[in-house]
Amino acid sequence: MKILISEVIWQEGLDVLERQGYEIEYDDQLVQDRPKLLAKVKEVDALIIRNLTQVDEELLQAGSKLKVIGRLGVGLDNIEVEAAKKKGIQVVYAKNANATSVAEYVMSAVLSSNRSLDDANEDVRKGRWDRKMHTGGEVYGKTLGLVGLGEIAHRVAKRAHAFGMDVVGFDPFITEYDHVVAETGVKTKSSLDEVLAMSDFISVHVPLTPSTVSLIDSEAFQVMKSKAYVINTSRGGIVNESDLEKAISKGRIAGAYLDVFEVEPLDKDHPLLSHSNVVITPHIAGLTEESQVRTSVLVAKEVTKVLNGLPSLCVV
Repeated sequence: MKILISEVIWQEGLDVLERQGYEIEYDDQLVQDRPKLLAKVKEVDALIIRNLTQVDEELLQAGSKLKVIGRLGVGLDNIEVEAAKKKGIQVVYAKNANATSVAEYVMSAVLSSNRSLDDANEDVRKGRWDRKMHTGGEVYGKTLGLVGLGEIAHRVAKRAHAFGMDVVGFDPFITEYDHVVAETGVKTKSSLDEVLAMSDFISVHVPLTPSTVSLIDSEAFQVMKSKAYVINTSRGGIVNESDLEKAISKGRIAGAYLDVFEVEPLDKDHPLLSHSNVVITPHIAGLTEESQVRTSVLVAKEVTKVLNGLPSLCVV
């Protein structure tokens, strides 16, 4: 059997596949050459991708031999999952493999927004010693609002509680007996607006779907505290970028930490880049060495299970 990998995978994942004796074609630049990708996918039994490879009807049609698609990550907005299922192609993903990395990114944003050591360091190196300017504040006693209460939110909440924060959340698919509520202690609210209104930090943890596009929009910003920070590590498009820019410009909220955007990479003239209280990173929340080893190994193992006719716990 033959496996095609069109984006970056860590060596540990390749080792898993090679030990199984599969024929592997690995080209992490293949995603940039759509005609070549469509030609090569015709001859393979499995395709392993990240978030850039568009698995649409055209690709699924070309991959007539495909049995499984492995997604090196958790987002599925670049895969037409239902269309794949209709063709008998299983889709497996890196279930929870990068959850800890994302949770740590969120807490880094929370801590940095209240007390930026980088800003203080830069100021000192310029010859200043302004202790009042860099006094900052504590996160202890502040409220963190979680939009979506899945595995990542659960891990964020555990860390936030360790810092003495109050954690509230909204998720219409979570009950009072789910572990994130019953065991982790997140206080669920009956509406998104209720969470937005009481939170000092708002962290987004929902997938990009038709119902979550522009979930955080101009109306949402009107509800928030003027000192609130928005943190988005989920997907671009969930936070309306135009509405956010207007809210920032008007001082409606204190700032934002954004790791994802509607169009990536970010255009150098994007209006949000002009705001010093908007911290922007290049889609790295889930990217740590540890998480990428876990992601690569997990997806490789689950792909081989499917190819060997075994059940996978990571099937979408």
